[in-house]
Amino acid sequence: MSSTPSSSVIEARKALANRLVGIRKDAGLTGDELSARCGWHPAKTSRIQSGKSAPSEDDLRAWCAACGADAQLTDLIAMARAVESMYTQWRRMERTGLRAAQESVNALYERTSLFRVYASRVIPGMVQTPEYTAAVLRTIQRERVPVDDVEEAVQARLDRQRMLFSGRHRFGLLIEEYVLRAAVCDAETMADQLNNLIAAATSPFVSLGIIPTGCDRPQLPVEDFYMFDEAEVAVELTSGYLRITQPHEIADYSRTFTALARMAVHGTRARQIITSALTTLG
Repeated sequence: MSSTPSSSVIEARKALANRLVGIRKDAGLTGDELSARCGWHPAKTSRIQSGKSAPSEDDLRAWCAACGADAQLTDLIAMARAVESMYTQWRRMERTGLRAAQESVNALYERTSLFRVYASRVIPGMVQTPEYTAAVLRTIQRERVPVDDVEEAVQARLDRQRMLFSGRHRFGLLIEEYVLRAAVCDAETMADQLNNLIAAATSPFVSLGIIPTGCDRPQLPVEDFYMFDEAEVAVELTSGYLRITQPHEIADYSRTFTALARMAVHGTRARQIITSALTTLG
């Protein structure tokens, strides 16, 4: 999997660009004529039409006015906003604090029946302890979030964890063994987290797989991702949060999850690996 904005984003941008090209052609305008009417350089028109530049809402208003297509403006703005929402930089998502970022996905979680999560960096949020969550979010807050609402964000995540016990959702969790040993918090907090993971795995609604460090790897580690049924995939990149909705890309992630699951151990063997990680904490 690539850590760059996916073809979902690229294809959506191109679809919007093609729509704008069609509107211009229907109006009988050349690119230069449209540029003159809009009052900008022809290079801007070329970038928008190629999908290289995302048009602002003001750009769309000018485009529609130049082409006599005001009736299409509302739909175009909605389309542009949908494209924009596919990829969101962390700094933008978290500019008002971490709590809002946590709560922004509540509706998506509520309507999902089957969650599939692959974790190569930290324990998945749905099975984190409050102290582990606080340690992870505190690190994020110090690095890039000007607002300190870590306590509220922790509570928002804990509120969401109630879904684990509702019986309306199922969870398939794949975790790299490295995550069990990563020093993202103090030893006591990590020990509590690992014990909590063992307890969570006893739930009939949770399937836990641990991918051993030394296993044969036909599938290399990839970025952390979250699958929400077959409707959407969320990918946590270094720079931002990527929403994938194209069916063929969701299928790619489904195949990747299946390949990773084949490398994982479950049940008693998974508990043994977690217990081994616990032992190293002293």
